[in-house]
Amino acid sequence: MATSMAAALAASLPAPQAASAPVAPVHEPIPASMSKLIDIEVEISLNLVQLEGLVVSKIIKHCSESHSSVHGLLLGLDLDGTLEVTNSFPLPHSTGDDDEKSSKTTSRYQNAMLRALKEVRADDSVVGFYQSTTMGAFFSQTLVDTQAIHHEKLRHGGIVVVHDVSQCNRGNASFRAFKLLKEFLEAYRKTPFSAKSMINHKLTFNSIMQEVPLKIRTNPLLGSFISTLSERRPTSLTQPLPSEVYHTSLSPLYSTLHLGNPTLTKNLENVVEAIDNYKTEEGNLAYHTRQIAREKARAEAYVAKRREESANRVAQGLAPLPEEDVSRLFKIPREPSRLDSMLLLGQVDAYAKTLEGTSGLSLVKMYAARAGTDANREVFQ
Repeated sequence: MATSMAAALAASLPAPQAASAPVAPVHEPIPASMSKLIDIEVEISLNLVQLEGLVVSKIIKHCSESHSSVHGLLLGLDLDGTLEVTNSFPLPHSTGDDDEKSSKTTSRYQNAMLRALKEVRADDSVVGFYQSTTMGAFFSQTLVDTQAIHHEKLRHGGIVVVHDVSQCNRGNASFRAFKLLKEFLEAYRKTPFSAKSMINHKLTFNSIMQEVPLKIRTNPLLGSFISTLSERRPTSLTQPLPSEVYHTSLSPLYSTLHLGNPTLTKNLENVVEAIDNYKTEEGNLAYHTRQIAREKARAEAYVAKRREESANRVAQGLAPLPEEDVSRLFKIPREPSRLDSMLLLGQVDAYAKTLEGTSGLSLVKMYAARAGTDANREVFQ
């Protein structure tokens, strides 16, 4: 009975069909621009640095609120040769009393900020640093060390955006982007920077960093909002007109029309101070060079005397004197690094270029004012 019911049930089921062959998936061709992004092995050169308007505002605010040099981190995305910087945050300013303690504090603060940005799904990929400067002189040992240490960790070795506060005070938003050159990195890994190493790598202060084109992308909505900013002012009228109650808070600046240049004296002082620092560093290098030459001369004289005594003993039929390790008897100092001297030369060059620009602008203003005065004098005569 059970067998007949199973046979009837099997007869009622549909006949099994042959398994169909699997359909091969169809892949669409990847565009050439996207293939570079997908293949992480492809090395795309950095062609442009693009700053968002929000990043520019944050950097200007941070630099204007401090009376000393400040720095911070840049966050963004590398997209087909364009480094888009979409966010930034400042780093704590170290006083220099305890470098190890301040370094740990900065590291903890940086990690906490990156975790917080990641939690809110914001850009948390570090692409470089920003630093404030005055009158274009941004070369420093700290900047070079920071860039060189993080070169292997960041895309394209990381970039540094330099903001000139002195230009910002005159109404000019001065932003420049730089990255370290490969030739300098090779010499940096073979420290110290001796004269021979600098000659072999053809290093000067112009070959430390390469400037990268920089573009600032503004938001039309942000521009419209700034243009409509207004503030209330007191009035004695009972029903004043709207134009009498509000006025724009972004009033025009007429400082560019002033004949005097208050930064010219400060610029000259910076040039003189940078030259004095360079001469002091050159004096220290000359002193160390003389010390090295003196110790080498003593070692060579000792070796020559030992060789002469050994030759006399051999002539007398005696055993020669045993060889001695001269490096243990004479402590010859290592050649000092010339990196500080090269960076000081870069500061002198930056101050000189800024002085050339400011003095040239002042001369143009003075000639224009003189021409206007002469024209008015002729009219009244």
